[in-house]
Amino acid sequence: MKIQILFFVSLLLLIEVSCSNSVSPVELQNQDLIYIDDVHQEMLHVKSNQKSVSLEKLKVKFTYDFLIGKHEVTCGQYKTLMTKQNVQCENENEPIVDVTFYDAVLFANERSKKENLDTVYTYSSITLDSKNQVTNLGGYHFNPNKNGYRLPTEAEWMLVAKYNWDPEKSWNGNNSNHKLHEVCSALDTAKKTCDFAGNALEWVNDWKGPFKDSVVENFVGAPNGGNLGERVLKGGSFRNAVNAIDIENRKDIYTVTSSTKANYVGFRLAKGMIPNALYLDSKGNLVFSVVQIKTSLNQIKQITKVVQHKLVFRNDATGLLSFINYSKGQLSVIEIKDTIDVYHPEISPDGKRVAFCTKPEGVSGKSNLYVRDLNSEGSNLVKLDFESAAIPRWKIEGNDTLIVFVSDAGNNKDETEWKNQATYQVKFSNGKFEKPEKIFEGTFNGGVTKNLAVSGARLLRANVNGKNEIWYNGEQACNGSLLDSTKKTLFLDFASQTGKEFSGKTYRVHEQILIADSTGKLIQMIPAPKGFSFDHSEWVNENLAIATLTNANGAHEKIVLINTQDSSITELVQGEELMHPNLWIQNFEEKNPDLNSDSLGVYTFEGSDAFQKLFAIKMGLYWKNLNQTQVICVGSSRMGLGINPDLFPQWNMMNMGFTGIGPDRDFYFIKNYVMNHLENIKAIVISLDLDDWRGNVDYKANYFDLALGFKYDQNHHFWKGKLPKYFLQYIENAQELNDEFQNPYTNRGGTGTAPGKWDSKPIEVLKDSIFKDSEMAFMNLKLKELFEIVDKANQYHVVVIGLIFPMAPQYQKTGSFGLYGLQRRVALQKISYLDSMSKVKPNFILMDENKMGNHDYRDEDAFDMDHLSPQGANKLTTRLDSLLRTLKW
Repeated sequence: MKIQILFFVSLLLLIEVSCSNSVSPVELQNQDLIYIDDVHQEMLHVKSNQKSVSLEKLKVKFTYDFLIGKHEVTCGQYKTLMTKQNVQCENENEPIVDVTFYDAVLFANERSKKENLDTVYTYSSITLDSKNQVTNLGGYHFNPNKNGYRLPTEAEWMLVAKYNWDPEKSWNGNNSNHKLHEVCSALDTAKKTCDFAGNALEWVNDWKGPFKDSVVENFVGAPNGGNLGERVLKGGSFRNAVNAIDIENRKDIYTVTSSTKANYVGFRLAKGMIPNALYLDSKGNLVFSVVQIKTSLNQIKQITKVVQHKLVFRNDATGLLSFINYSKGQLSVIEIKDTIDVYHPEISPDGKRVAFCTKPEGVSGKSNLYVRDLNSEGSNLVKLDFESAAIPRWKIEGNDTLIVFVSDAGNNKDETEWKNQATYQVKFSNGKFEKPEKIFEGTFNGGVTKNLAVSGARLLRANVNGKNEIWYNGEQACNGSLLDSTKKTLFLDFASQTGKEFSGKTYRVHEQILIADSTGKLIQMIPAPKGFSFDHSEWVNENLAIATLTNANGAHEKIVLINTQDSSITELVQGEELMHPNLWIQNFEEKNPDLNSDSLGVYTFEGSDAFQKLFAIKMGLYWKNLNQTQVICVGSSRMGLGINPDLFPQWNMMNMGFTGIGPDRDFYFIKNYVMNHLENIKAIVISLDLDDWRGNVDYKANYFDLALGFKYDQNHHFWKGKLPKYFLQYIENAQELNDEFQNPYTNRGGTGTAPGKWDSKPIEVLKDSIFKDSEMAFMNLKLKELFEIVDKANQYHVVVIGLIFPMAPQYQKTGSFGLYGLQRRVALQKISYLDSMSKVKPNFILMDENKMGNHDYRDEDAFDMDHLSPQGANKLTTRLDSLLRTLKW
């Protein structure tokens, strides 16, 4: 299962607090903290100003008060406002569950609108699933300075929960009969707050990040979700045993992301502005402002018509190189922590690296030039050994990758001083610089192409066929950018007479982007949005340019994409001070008119998390190895970690095991992908994770229903038969060329973990083992489907091996078969059934490596309570090899 940032001023809230007739005290232990709020329905007023709470080693102080829901939002309340989702309630007074984080924040917005309040959450687009539930909000942003309804921060939630924390009086796995109950119906309501410890786990507002040993004010979590897009869950649920409910807990069994939903996860509301909201990034650094992503990947794709995009810029508020990888499902601004000054960053043609210098245009002096990998670590930093190098621009010349640079970034007004400097180019290959060579006298920092070079720093100078010229009638200009393919120059001016005559109207400094042709003749002007002016303008491609927008106060507030065909402007990001943007767009040549590069192999979607991205990588490996694969392994993370496909290369084994126990997902993949390509397959190995064949999470929908690539495969009958020409090149094109997290898979899908041991602690706090009738019906249905696959495979003489992975032997001392439950006696019945079917189905083999806990996998073979270590994976894979060798094909 995959259960998957922020500013405030408190004036209006303080005005509300001062109204003495709006609240009445509630008796509490220790001190008065919580008051009933008579104005806002079922909300409690928390007098948190000057209070504090500990989040592990982090101490959080509050300088504001806030409101929080007395209980979790009920199904009836949710249904009343979220009418487009057609919510069905068995009991309208039970908590609403099975909602994503985005569902929860949109409900908060709806209540704000109902009460004529500002909405706290903004976004530019919505992605819905088949049930009209929200899996992503493009351009999502949390506004701490809005006085509307929202989710509580983790610190707010903890402050209130600690005043009424009694898991034994909550609805938990010991007394709930494994189902939800009406809110405030447990025994934990004495202090007029309900269900913090039980009933449903609760979404809170924070992105998940690490804590540090420090004291901070008005903490609101991490500025983004990192590589995994992780969110925080708090409390306990009706599924958890009492001793498993921990107030410090902030997760579930699997990673929590914004698009996750589960039948035991709900939320409660909060309300109130958070002044001077503060974040902690992944390295424990304080972040006082967050760069807001304004545009979704889907919106950019509509403009550029390609899949892969990366934006890099200088965040002048921090002085750091920042970037956004739009080819990731979870969009976040990544800052490369370093002490090197960063100006004029430009992404390499392959999208893998970024070049930058240490001086901005218009400033003379020594500048250093660097290249580094475009990832969160900024790895493989390389410095050009040259006295001074500024304003790098990548260039492809034949088979060589070059960087053109100038020896000084200063202005070019004085011709003698300008000619004393020069323009150079240097080859860059295999992560190293070669020897620079001088190509021009004078600094042509705007770009160099065949027979034309441009300099734009005070004057618009050009070198045309070896002859220096001054363009734009010698009037002041800057930010020159030459596009190689069209030889057009884009630049800014200072409200010059030439520009006014061309436009037919007056304008102010930098209020227009100007475009000149290859002779310097002005051919186009594009106005800035009202109230803004342009800066840092650069070409992207023949039809697009990028620039910053400067507001009336002189702050570079936004980075925008400009369509030079229709003069439309799309906001990309917003922040305090953003400079020198560069947008890389993948250059892929369409080779087969019958294939669509916007769909084929695009197995991620807007809002998909890192797990979806990793699954997409496995899909790419599946296609790449299709013609050689003889044994294919399908299942959960137990399979993913438990089989080493490289141990016995003669089988050309492919491991498709992946996070989440979902036979619906696995069987869909087998029936539609594997079964349509059985020419070389000898065996299909399926993970039989009987302890969680419950059907509570729709893994098929989570992985297959939203990404264009899977729909495209379906519309082409999953490419049954011979793959089209250039198919694999399209698949490779769709795969991300470079990523912040390293690809953990081998070429055949194998992965590994650090050695661990069978972890007995989770066994002591075991989840419920009894399957509900609906869950047992799901299991029986999937067992029937399993043997439908077996029968079809038999037609092609393919063996199906049902593999039960070993789990902690300590489960023998419980009533549960494994981590997620199933009574042991029921498990024995199901395994006996599987064994009997192996005797009547000639191509089905049951490989039970768990043996109800009586196995020989020791601590050194285990990673945790239900996954194998690399050593254990090798042991199991060796046994699988021995089995395969006994079979007659």
